[in-house]
Formats: sequence, C-alpha cells, structure tokens
Amino acid sequence: MRVVSGSARGRKLVAPEGARTRPTPERVREATFNALGSLGAIDGAMVLDLFAGSGAMGIEALSRGAARVTFVDSDAAARRAIANNLATCSLSEAAEVVAIPAERFVRSTGERCWDLALLDPPYDYESWPELLLDLPAQIAVLESGGPVDPPFGWEVVRS
Repeated sequence: MRVVSGSARGRKLVAPEGARTRPTPERVREATFNALGSLGAIDGAMVLDLFAGSGAMGIEALSRGAARVTFVDSDAAARRAIANNLATCSLSEAAEVVAIPAERFVRSTGERCWDLALLDPPYDYESWPELLLDLPAQIAVLESGGPVDPPFGWEVVRS
C-alpha cells in the first residue's frame, strides 16, 4: 500500500496486524481524491479521518494539500500504524491522533467543525444515522458494505 499522489507520493504505508482493518485500495483512494479535488475540497482543508485504521485516507489528504487531519481510532495497533505512516511520510506535524471510539469523539467535539470527514467503519456498521446527525463536517465520504440512507441535512452527491 502506497500514497497515491502529492508530497508523499509513492511512500509505503503499513496496516495494523490482523483482520480488523481493511485499508482502502489505492485505486479507490485515487478516484475518491480526484473527485474531492474537483470539488475543491482538499486544498487547505481541515480533515477528520474516523475509524482511521492505517490512516491511508487522511495521509492521502495531507499529501494532496489538506492543512490538518485528525485521525480517530480506538484500536492501539491502528494508532501505532498511523503514527508510523505519518512519520514515514514526514506529515506528523499536521496531524492529531485520538484514541477514542468514533461515535464518542463526534459527540464530544463541541464547536469544532471539519471541512471534510472520511468515514470507513467496519462493513457491518449500522449506526450511520446517529453518527451522521452528530458529524460536524461540510462534506463526508462514507465507505460502507451496503447502502446508507443519510439523515436530514445530508445529501448524496456521488455513490
């Protein structure tokens, strides 16, 4: 697994051991970030990477010009992988890694708001409506094992 584009292009990323994390494939990251780039959603953005896993999505955002990324994952192995990947890409200064379940983090953000949120929970995740109702972000990219019916206030732009 490598960073697709930007300042850290080609840098190798590691994933946490085990089957709990399934990193987003490079082609999917490339297509996602090309689409986000066409919307002007990356350059200078404050990004939230929930269920961050290896951190590949947030690192891709930083590599492509995001100002700062907050990585949230409750798994210690995932946070170690994120820290390792940030150091490998020389992006640690623009990142914050938080050890808390995503839902609790979102409920506790207070007045904080992000330009872009990247959400990649386990495929069997079922709490989308509650999470999205509390999500303080302008744009959200969801990776899901099935269709997600967004609650009031959210609109599907691309699927």
